[in-house]
Amino acid sequence: MRQRYQLSLLLLVFLCTSVRAQKSGAPPAEDARLYDIADAPSAERLKQDITRLANFGTRHTLSDTLSNTRGIGAARRWIHAEFQRISKDCGGCLEVFYQRNLVPAGESRRIPTATYVVNVVAIQRGTADPNRLVMMSGDIDSRISDPLNGTDDSPGANDNASGMAGVLEAARTLTQYKFPGSIAYVGLSGEEQGLFGGKGLAKYAQDNNWNLQAVLNNDMIGNITGIDGVTDNTSFRIFSEPYYPESANDERQNIFRRFFGGEVDGPSRQLARYIHRVTTQYTTNLKPMMIYRLDRFGRGGHHRPFNDAGFPGIRIMETHENYTQQHQDIRTEDGIEYGDKLEHVNFPYAAKLTGVNAVSLAGLASAPPPPPLVMIGGTVEPSARLKWDKPETRTEIAGYYVHYRLTTEPQWTHKRFVPADQLTHTFTNIVVDNYYFGVSTVGPDGNESCVVFPSTLIPRGTK
Repeated sequence: MRQRYQLSLLLLVFLCTSVRAQKSGAPPAEDARLYDIADAPSAERLKQDITRLANFGTRHTLSDTLSNTRGIGAARRWIHAEFQRISKDCGGCLEVFYQRNLVPAGESRRIPTATYVVNVVAIQRGTADPNRLVMMSGDIDSRISDPLNGTDDSPGANDNASGMAGVLEAARTLTQYKFPGSIAYVGLSGEEQGLFGGKGLAKYAQDNNWNLQAVLNNDMIGNITGIDGVTDNTSFRIFSEPYYPESANDERQNIFRRFFGGEVDGPSRQLARYIHRVTTQYTTNLKPMMIYRLDRFGRGGHHRPFNDAGFPGIRIMETHENYTQQHQDIRTEDGIEYGDKLEHVNFPYAAKLTGVNAVSLAGLASAPPPPPLVMIGGTVEPSARLKWDKPETRTEIAGYYVHYRLTTEPQWTHKRFVPADQLTHTFTNIVVDNYYFGVSTVGPDGNESCVVFPSTLIPRGTK
């Protein structure tokens, strides 16, 4: 009897909760497709692609471009052909092209002669907002100890055949679906010579008015045993900058941040938080680590040029690096094997991180775009008021989530749903000093945009 009573009580609570959710009009808390997408990448297919890339011998930016079997030219043509094969399987759903930039001699100490840096791009156009893009990138090129050595073997199995293979596998996974927004799958070149592929594509995106809302740069996603002796296949790192570098000289924004906060709440940091959230929700036995740096200590990655151009971008990477396998001539010295070889890549781990990318891209491409402007008010009041602009989009908007957290919290901890016909929300009986606030857009399937932090105050007299 007691057990039946408890079951009845639980059913009543469930029904009441469901009724409240329906009355509130809030969309579902999850998109069931994303569980399947997170699990879809194949470790075996990644092994095949990483092996193929490593077997080009070297993919150095200054290596042979004419051979069909060796060098960066052969590698990028194979990537281009692979994108075309993927496109054929989805009925021609990808726009595949080369994007190239001529780097003059002397532009970098690592570019001694004028060199074309060639990227490979495939775009899966969205059904509603085709010019709104999210992007996953990996690096095509590799190197050994001498950054100018374009002839000797440089397999670059983990750095960065793993990331490039992840891009191809994410494309195979996501082209089985349709999304309101577009997804770009990109192989970047010239990373080891000075991030020239990223610089060129970031400028191309600006020149062609891409509404590029997220760049997920993948650089080394296949190693699980680090130089620190730790073996771990259950975590990964997300590197992100706090704010756009271009805003550093914006005195108005500097004043706003000084008095109203947000030093760690720029668009790239919000993108990192988004990836952290969907990873936690849709994957199992995988812990994301938020690293509050552009990249590793004193180093840089191919998301940096996009940050410099004003686009949100982060780096996804293994947790435990092994420096004996990075930028090293293949050799054995003092009993230590050096070199970035296939035997050091853990393919199931690379598949897990590819799943992180796929689920993040799918969620962002499914969601409406974020509010273009969020404003806040509440000085010396026991309340906080948020006001925002509606984004221009043909993607259906179910409403907005107003997020808040204590200023000491690294992640957004609470949120309230606001229907689509409202563009303002007021918190009462709250000490605004102790909290940060932000707004995201949400679609009817429950997919949210990244959170947007307030960038200005609500003008006086505004309703």
